[in-house]
Amino acid sequence: MFAEFWAFKNVKMESVHYISSDILTIEKIDSIISQDLKLALSEEAKVLIEKCRTYLDKKMETNETPIYGINTGFGSLCNVKISDENLSKLQENLVRSHACGTGEEVPHEVVKIMLLLKIQSLSYGHSGVQLATVERLIDFYNNDVLPVVYQLGSLGASGDLAPLAHLSLPLIGDGEVYYDGFRQPAQKVLDKLGYDHIKLQSKEGLALLNGTQFMSAYGVYTLMKASKLSYLADVIGAISLEAFDGRIEPFTDLIHLVRPHKGQIQTAERFRELLEDSEIINQPKKHVQDPYSFRCIPQVHGASKDTIDYVKKVFRTEINSVTDNPNIFATEDLIISGGNFHGQPLALALDFLGIAVAELGSISERRTYQLISGLRDLPAFLVNDPGLNSGFMIPQYTAASIVSQNKQLATPASIDSIVSSNGQEDHVSMGANAATKTLRIVENLERILAIELLNASQAIEFRRPLKSSEFIESFLKLYREEVSFVDEDRYLHLDIEKSILFINSFQIDSEVLN
Repeated sequence: MFAEFWAFKNVKMESVHYISSDILTIEKIDSIISQDLKLALSEEAKVLIEKCRTYLDKKMETNETPIYGINTGFGSLCNVKISDENLSKLQENLVRSHACGTGEEVPHEVVKIMLLLKIQSLSYGHSGVQLATVERLIDFYNNDVLPVVYQLGSLGASGDLAPLAHLSLPLIGDGEVYYDGFRQPAQKVLDKLGYDHIKLQSKEGLALLNGTQFMSAYGVYTLMKASKLSYLADVIGAISLEAFDGRIEPFTDLIHLVRPHKGQIQTAERFRELLEDSEIINQPKKHVQDPYSFRCIPQVHGASKDTIDYVKKVFRTEINSVTDNPNIFATEDLIISGGNFHGQPLALALDFLGIAVAELGSISERRTYQLISGLRDLPAFLVNDPGLNSGFMIPQYTAASIVSQNKQLATPASIDSIVSSNGQEDHVSMGANAATKTLRIVENLERILAIELLNASQAIEFRRPLKSSEFIESFLKLYREEVSFVDEDRYLHLDIEKSILFINSFQIDSEVLN
């Protein structure tokens, strides 16, 4: 049982991931990142990129009509024709002028995914970029040259313009990057690595800045964390159920087969497996029912699982798509200006994900509250000599405050739109705001679950000498190596932080999460 749920994968089966038209999944990205694979272009990708660039160069030699973003201005300046000798300057100006991000820096893990997703999107041969430009982005990725990108500035339409501009600045020697653990000017790092500037050709600046890679990278990173925390919510919930002397009957398969939501069935099955052969769950019960925060775990956790699965499907489509503008179709001899940069599908999905994740935190805090309430032969606030000791009174306050913040953060960003670019861009998705706040919700869930684990591991000790299942006891043994039983009042902030670190560093076989 223990090995089935829990695996540490340390063996690298490969060292390079080849960018191609093969479907890229959230799980594959997780594997690329966790195994520190290097990137390289497949021969297929090289051919597609060069074919599209060659077509565009030939088109510009004979074309005299305006083509948006290639020989025109941008946004509401789309009717301003640009002379041929200024086409390269136009693209460099675009990158520099759009780098207007502010606020906190984007986490390095997300920047790394942004690079990967931008490389993937440009590899399909519909963006008109040079092969050298894509290969330089791969150089940045492989050498951990991570551009400094800011969280605020994207409206989630017209592409993630400001953050992607910051991502692209180092290509032309501007901006700042992290390299060798230090934030430093991009030009300094280019010199150190022997890289020349990329001289952007027609369309390239727009190809780099148009796109949804900021929203997409946040979504991918958030989904990887949310999937893991959804699993741990079940494990920690099972420990709480044991600590509260809860009943197993609400997890019986017959109940869920007559209301067969996939996530609900999956959750109930997992609890039955997690608690198999537990002495605590199988002992006679004095009570007939448990509160909803225990009895309805399959329904609540299951609904969040179904939401995570839906959002994964949305992002799987997005990260295998071309999202810049205009799109170039060399075979059809067409250059078409459209709206694939619009983040509405992602904005709605991210808001939905934020709500689902917030609910996992909400029901977790309710279980914590029940555990400290002095019910079912548990001491008040889970400590000996309550009164002299306050015990676990205040960690519940902390969890409640975080849950409240998550409710505020879960207010949808996608219901808002503000007109920009002199009315040319008159509907935007605000998906970038949905992305950053949903990651905050997920990080808050990690804290809430850590507090539940702190309480549940304390409470279950009052059920001794009875034991839980082999898996739960093994999980608790590992946890106890980091956080000990609380005999009397102590500085609990450290215990909470250790619990968060335990959850954050806990490794789970990806097959268990699917």
